[in-house]
Amino acid sequence: MKLGFLTACLPQLPLGDIAAWAAAHDYQALEVATWPSTGSREFEASHIDVTGFDKRRADEVSALFDRHGLTLSALAYYENNLHPDESRRAEIAAHVRANVDAARLLGVDHVGTFVGRHPGLTVKENIALAERELPPLVEYAGERGVKIIIENCVMEGWHPDGYPGNLAYSPELWEWMFDLGLYLNYDPSHLMWLGIDPVEALKPYIDRIPHAQAKDAQLDPRARNRYGFFGRTVERADGWDSGWWRYRVPGLGDVDWRRIVDTLYEGGFTGTLSVEHEDPVWSGDVRRITQGLEIAHRTLRPLIVG
Repeated sequence: MKLGFLTACLPQLPLGDIAAWAAAHDYQALEVATWPSTGSREFEASHIDVTGFDKRRADEVSALFDRHGLTLSALAYYENNLHPDESRRAEIAAHVRANVDAARLLGVDHVGTFVGRHPGLTVKENIALAERELPPLVEYAGERGVKIIIENCVMEGWHPDGYPGNLAYSPELWEWMFDLGLYLNYDPSHLMWLGIDPVEALKPYIDRIPHAQAKDAQLDPRARNRYGFFGRTVERADGWDSGWWRYRVPGLGDVDWRRIVDTLYEGGFTGTLSVEHEDPVWSGDVRRITQGLEIAHRTLRPLIVG
């Protein structure tokens, strides 16, 4: 197992600077953000431009990672593959394929994304849509030796009422997407506020988890007494503000990282555990963000052998 982090938390820095910082602070891997520079998400980052990516550029990126002794664990483009606008959906699918092509040139095994959701359709209708849209991407990736990994983020901000915007949030849905040939980029933080035990959910599926993310969640049950499980309604300033929980860097929330890492080892996991830094306390500027990454490292590195 290697400890890494997702570069999306540092959109203002070039990849070379991030790699140098990671190596100097005893991180072993990077999950590299590849959103287009004009993408649709407010927290996008573009540390590798996969559009028109070629062998020359692949050699440059590989040399950068070799120079710093780092592993490139995955390319990361977490977007809505079931977007309600068909033209936008086609753009997203094309960018997933571009990520797969870049991963093949780089010798990277994994491309991360979301299933997503069309918010105007029922879950049953979305599943039927996914069963049409996703298998061609899985086939395209498989022909190039790449696995598509899906993060189990709820993406409640993508739904107008704060309901799940990514149909990969529970073990029931994991089993469905495994049948489509997809893999799981497991993140325990999302399970915490859903009321799912992240260790018990992890145990049966480790053979379908080639990559994992490390993000914590801090729960406030007293606030939940006001808003209920689904979070704020009248007082909701934006789709991401539930009012009773928030993401934290590992060690500052309620996830039991000793049990998570031990369960991964017991199940034979040999991939990368990649810190996904979305902590509002340790955000704002580069110094603050990297301090958050240092906190995550102090929490996780002692648990990882080698």
